[in-house]
Amino acid sequence: MIGSIRSVLVANRGEIVVRVCRTLASLGLRSIAVYAPDDAGAPHVLAADLAVAVDGYLDTVSIVASAKAAGADAVHPGYGFLSEDATFARAVIDAGLIWVGPPPEAIEAMADKIRAKRIVAAAGVPVVPGAGRPGMDDDALAAASLELGLPVLLKPAAGGGGKGMRRVTAAEDLLLQIAAARREAEGAFGDGTLLAERWVERPRHVEVQVFADALGTVVHLGERECSLQRRHQKIVEESPSPFLDDATRAAMTESAVDVARACGYVGAGTVEFVVAGDRPDEYFFLEMNTRLQVEHPVTEAVTGIDLVEWQLRVAAGEPLPLGRRAVAPGGHAVEARVYAEDPLRGFLPASGTVLLLDEPTARPGVRVDSALAHGATVGTRYDPMLAKVIASGCTRTEALDRLRAALEHMTVLGVTTNVGYLTRLLAHPDVVSGRLDTGLVDRTLGELAAPDDLDSRDAAVAATCRLAAGLEPAGGAVDPWDAVDGWSVAGPRAWSAAFRLGGRAISVTVRGSLRDGATVHVDCGPPLLVRAAPLTPLEVSGAPRAGQASRAPLRAGASAASQAPESSQAGLSCLSVTIDGTSAVWRTATDGDGIWVGRRGDAWRFAPDRTARGERVGTGDARGPVTSPMPGVVVAVHVSVGEAVRAGQPLVAVEAMKMEHAVVALADGVVTELLVHPGQPVRLDELLAVVEPDAGDEKVVGDEGGA
Repeated sequence: MIGSIRSVLVANRGEIVVRVCRTLASLGLRSIAVYAPDDAGAPHVLAADLAVAVDGYLDTVSIVASAKAAGADAVHPGYGFLSEDATFARAVIDAGLIWVGPPPEAIEAMADKIRAKRIVAAAGVPVVPGAGRPGMDDDALAAASLELGLPVLLKPAAGGGGKGMRRVTAAEDLLLQIAAARREAEGAFGDGTLLAERWVERPRHVEVQVFADALGTVVHLGERECSLQRRHQKIVEESPSPFLDDATRAAMTESAVDVARACGYVGAGTVEFVVAGDRPDEYFFLEMNTRLQVEHPVTEAVTGIDLVEWQLRVAAGEPLPLGRRAVAPGGHAVEARVYAEDPLRGFLPASGTVLLLDEPTARPGVRVDSALAHGATVGTRYDPMLAKVIASGCTRTEALDRLRAALEHMTVLGVTTNVGYLTRLLAHPDVVSGRLDTGLVDRTLGELAAPDDLDSRDAAVAATCRLAAGLEPAGGAVDPWDAVDGWSVAGPRAWSAAFRLGGRAISVTVRGSLRDGATVHVDCGPPLLVRAAPLTPLEVSGAPRAGQASRAPLRAGASAASQAPESSQAGLSCLSVTIDGTSAVWRTATDGDGIWVGRRGDAWRFAPDRTARGERVGTGDARGPVTSPMPGVVVAVHVSVGEAVRAGQPLVAVEAMKMEHAVVALADGVVTELLVHPGQPVRLDELLAVVEPDAGDEKVVGDEGGA
């Protein structure tokens, strides 16, 4: 028991619930989870001692009532959802429960970015020049943005996490981007108020972890570098920053403490700053996150402090365990966020069912915070973050090496993720050397998004081996005439497989036995000598060392079944494939008629090539069908049938996981069909509209019959 806290309800979902439950268990406290109707079997439900159903994760009335009914003494909000909702905090307190978070007044002061900047400036902390106020309409905000000078960054006044943030460089785009940013802000935070800030070139994003108790003590726990971002959302964080010198670090951390004091803060919070890339001694306040951050594990790794335990003790009225003594972090830690998204599609959200999962949980210096499980469904309703992999070491180099190795040993099949991309990003020379800024991910995406051609070729070979194994008669082929890769009177039989990988057709020809050694050609390439054999999970992981478990628990409360490879495909989920004398282990799974293969963090889904059988699948011309780049919901339609459009003009806006994406015309033409309306759910690659050349253009060959 901590003070009067014996039982804690965690008002959230996903990996943060699993993580909080881990600390509660270590302290002997009872954990209570909540779940929406579509999350009844989710891993966070299994992680808690008790789970109760609620109508939704934003239903404050239901959650508070559930906490009372379940006998909770306190409510921990995690991050996201209701964690920075002052109304929810008050509802918890008014119900006689302990709120594990800052005072509602501090949440309100920092939640409104416009008000927060005034408070911080009054405390003597530098702020980014900006404009915006409640009630300012689109035209007024556009005029203020132009007065600041382009480019500007549009930001919701009421929220964070990258949602609703847009960098605008052209005056003609301002009104359209302001309208889109308002929609995202209203959808994510229920408030469409925006502000515009001057864009800082080559900015670095550095934040400071602060902690305060109710007795007036405020301390900082060092800083985190969070400059590696896409869509203004972090994907890699580390502590300490490789950029700051001692003088700037001291000034910035003291400024963070001043911010916390200025708003009467209590509990865990993060003060975020932007640092000019060409002026390392110049920093500006961005915002304060009045909650536990996603990236808090890197601070825990370098300080040895359990921040959730500190939150609970401070909420119970105890003083900070260290009093006023400064914390001296040691070593280095780096975290990578695993998202359900496709780097090849510009990090658009992905969905699916987890068919196979292998997480790097038993590696030295590596921690995995995850809510993934075999069989879990990943949809587009919630944030796409699935897990976090954290590595620590005595030096930055050691931490980076451990993190890359851990990610290369992680496999997720059934849902497209960014794991393989992260391994390449962490090996990029600028990342290795610490030359970071918030635009690095965008600048390098073209070279890092996809694995190299040889890896994709080998993946096609592995998919073919999995296909051949799946076609063998049950129990193995007794008669060589029954074998897929058997022989004939004229010699070894040849057979072929035709796949599609994204939009690319791939042909693989096999002659001979893959068990004994076959000659394989990929897309008429040079001959490859290939041999394949199934492996057991023990052969893949290796026998445990003396005194070591063969596999550490993936998560508190996770069942053994959820941690195992796909049992229904025993012997096929792991294949050893030898290509020209080089052997590699591939993890495999099937999804309908598709084959997933994975290795070194990357995953490929090979679908049968229907065009190879003469089936028509649509046109390859830029004019014609316009499809959805992700599963989601249509939130806006910008054109009408018969309207002339130009290449790059927005046609439809699709939202998934609170992020909005503009689907644009790929060529000049006329909208001849419009098949969706606002509020309509759409699938990946679902037809949204048809844009055809106008009457004066040359007819496109092969467009008869439509799409």
